[in-house]
Amino acid sequence: MKETITMWKNTRMVVLTAISAAVYTSILIPFKGFQIVPGFTEVRPAASIPVTFGILFGPAGAWGSAIGNLIGDLIAMLSLASIPGFIGNFFFALVAYKLWRHFKLKVNWSRKFFLMLSFISLFSSLAVSFIIGAGGMMLGLFPFKVLAPIIAINNFLANLLITPFLLQVLYPRVEKWGLLWEEVMEESERRASLIGAFLLITGIGGGWFLTFYLPDIINIYSFAINKSAVSIIFLLTIFIGSMF
Repeated sequence: MKETITMWKNTRMVVLTAISAAVYTSILIPFKGFQIVPGFTEVRPAASIPVTFGILFGPAGAWGSAIGNLIGDLIAMLSLASIPGFIGNFFFALVAYKLWRHFKLKVNWSRKFFLMLSFISLFSSLAVSFIIGAGGMMLGLFPFKVLAPIIAINNFLANLLITPFLLQVLYPRVEKWGLLWEEVMEESERRASLIGAFLLITGIGGGWFLTFYLPDIINIYSFAINKSAVSIIFLLTIFIGSMF
C-alpha cells in the first residue's frame, strides 16, 4: 500500500494515473446506456482496463481505475454506490498487480500465462464485486446476493476475453518505453509479499462466499451477529493484505 502514496511524488506515475483514468472513462461512458442493474452496473468491456493497467502501471493503474470510474459516475449515475465503487475499482487494479508480481509471468501465448492471468482476473473481479456488494449492502442500497454475482461475472468475462490480447499488444511496448511501474518506482516501493498475497486471497474469497451464503443474522450461542460484521472482518483482511 505504501507505493500508492509515494507514487504521487513521481511525475511519470502521476501522468500514467491521468492516462489510465482517461482511457477507462472513455470506454466506460459509451456503455452506460446498457444497464444490467439500473443505476448500479452496466455492460462493461472496460472492466479489462483496471486489470491490464494494474499489471502495467501498478498503483497508477489503481488510482486511474478509481478516478476513471468516479468520473464515469459523475457523468452518468452518481449515487451513494459511487463510494464503494471508487474503493472497489481501486482494489480491482491493486489486486491484479499484487498477484501478478508473485507469478512473475512472461506475456506470451502459453497455457501457464492464460491460466495464471485467469486466476488473477478471477480474484480481481471477486474483489471489486465484494467491496461494492458489501458496501451497497451496508448502505442499504441493494442485497449482496443481487449485485455482487452480476459484477463478478460481468468483470471476469470481460477480462477473460479481452485482457490477454491487451497485454500481448501493450506489455512489450510499455516495457520497451521503460514505463512498467516496477521500472519507474524504487525497489523499496515495489516489494512482493507472500503474506500479503495470502491475506488478499483469503479476504476476497472468504469474504465473498460467506457474505453470499450466510443469513442476514447469524446466531452463535446466545449472540446474534449481523452479516455486515462478517463482511467488515474480511474487508479489513483485504486492506491489511494490501499493505504488504
